[in-house]
Amino acid sequence: MNKNTMIKNRLFAVSISFFLSLSLFSQEQQHVGDLMGITIKAKSEKFKENINFKKAQTFFRQSNWDSTLVYSMKEISNAKNKELIDYCHYFRGISFKEKKLFKESEKEFNKISNNFYFFYKVKMKLGEITLAQNEFNNALHYFTQIEKLPNVSTYDLKISTVLHNIGLCYLHLKTFDKAEEYLFKGAQLQEKEKDTLLLIGSYMDIATLYYEQYKDSQAIPYFEKGYHLSKKVKSFGIKKTAAMNMAVVEENRKNFPLALTYRKEYEKWKDSLNDQNKVWAIADLEKKFAVKQKQKEVNILEAENKIKIAERNSLLFSSVLLLILFGTGVYFYRQKIKNNKIILAQKEELDKLNATKDKLFSIVSHDLRSSVNALKTSNSKLIENLETKNYTELDTQLHNNSAIANGAYNLLDNLLNWALLQTKQTYFSQESLHLATIVKHVEYNYKPLMINRNISFENRVSTTDYVFADMDSLKIIIRNILDNAIKFTNDNGKISIYTRDSDDDFCYLVVEDTGLGMSASTQEELLKKTALLSKKKNDDTIGTGLGMQLCKSMIYKNGGRLEIESEENVGTKIIIVLQKFKNHG
Repeated sequence: MNKNTMIKNRLFAVSISFFLSLSLFSQEQQHVGDLMGITIKAKSEKFKENINFKKAQTFFRQSNWDSTLVYSMKEISNAKNKELIDYCHYFRGISFKEKKLFKESEKEFNKISNNFYFFYKVKMKLGEITLAQNEFNNALHYFTQIEKLPNVSTYDLKISTVLHNIGLCYLHLKTFDKAEEYLFKGAQLQEKEKDTLLLIGSYMDIATLYYEQYKDSQAIPYFEKGYHLSKKVKSFGIKKTAAMNMAVVEENRKNFPLALTYRKEYEKWKDSLNDQNKVWAIADLEKKFAVKQKQKEVNILEAENKIKIAERNSLLFSSVLLLILFGTGVYFYRQKIKNNKIILAQKEELDKLNATKDKLFSIVSHDLRSSVNALKTSNSKLIENLETKNYTELDTQLHNNSAIANGAYNLLDNLLNWALLQTKQTYFSQESLHLATIVKHVEYNYKPLMINRNISFENRVSTTDYVFADMDSLKIIIRNILDNAIKFTNDNGKISIYTRDSDDDFCYLVVEDTGLGMSASTQEELLKKTALLSKKKNDDTIGTGLGMQLCKSMIYKNGGRLEIESEENVGTKIIIVLQKFKNHG
């Protein structure tokens, strides 16, 4: 790394450490001041007639800076007591400082008289303000004044903070010997006090002191101390700064893999800090809104004192009446819009249902007519073969009649169940069911059909699986899926039914065949919940699709889902996903 790059990285580390220390030591001072809290509360009790002062000190102790500014200004405008005015200027100075309005804060602190009981705090705050504005000589002037106070250790402020801030001023003024002396004094006190937050800032500023002088071997241990100590605090800002300092150190040492690790950690804490800042920003907006609302209330009260009671009551009555009328009109208008939307949605749904019903009747009528016509034709051939005593052909025709009758029966049964489901007349009761037993029952009815077509069948359903489902609907689901597998599988094919390894919540029942398979678009169409029934291109094989619609509806009602894995001319896997029953014995 060339010299210019090293200098740039060093300055970056200095800048980070400085802002870290500044934020730390300002926060520390904010929380020190129990003596002041007790004192101003006592003053509030002593001067009870000063309502504005009482409110100002209450909001000040609650850190409600906007309200503090409002009521402290009211007290300054009306009060004659110099002591209370000093307190109000102090309240305002702190409020502006916390709102980062440093010039206004400095003006308020400079208005406080030298006789103010907490004048040493004023000096401390002025030092912090000038330090924040990079006026290091002025800041040093204020902090050294506090250091020279007699019996300074008895005051309600941390000496370690004063010493550290003096060291910080010397550091930025390039007076390194003095900076080293005061930074170490402050750090030693913080180590005794076990003040982790302040100690991290001290370690990083000491490290920066040495880094500025290119004393890397002395600087790096303190950067590392600050980094390891930052692991113990919750502040994202501190963690972010510590990680970046370590990244700069490792880059200067050309240990780029470790530097990259620290930069990644820096980015993580940066993102966390940004999220936190967003939350604070929203809270600040809400707070500002609340202040505006309170200010409006104050303005209204001032106006009401200048207006006659009769006029005020008349205006209030008129406003309330208009508000009620407006609110009533808005309410009824919204109700009308809402009702119109409901009616429109119901009409659209009814249109869809009617379209589905009409299409269903058309398809079912066509299929039943085809089945009856096929049965009529087959029966004519059956009579002819019976008269000619052609028993071989007679056997074929009988099996064909049986298949046609079975298909028509399944169609009518599915139609009945679908109609009952749509009209919510089905009895539905979920319970613990032994999956292997249910599959065995359905398999028994289809075994002869598979034997007749020389389709081999394999049942590998786990005997340990219990599902939470309605028994009748589950049988209908398995029956339709198995019936489809037989329909789409060629003679001498194979059908398997088994369970897959699953998680603790669901059981996966797979019906696999070596049949025609289906394209990705067909699979997507079948899985649509709202797909209308439609006639497919192969009327002899595919039928209405009512069975699959019925299966999907019943699976969803049982709290499950349907999945399909298929490839054309290879085969299909229909996966029925059901809820497991976990409490069986």
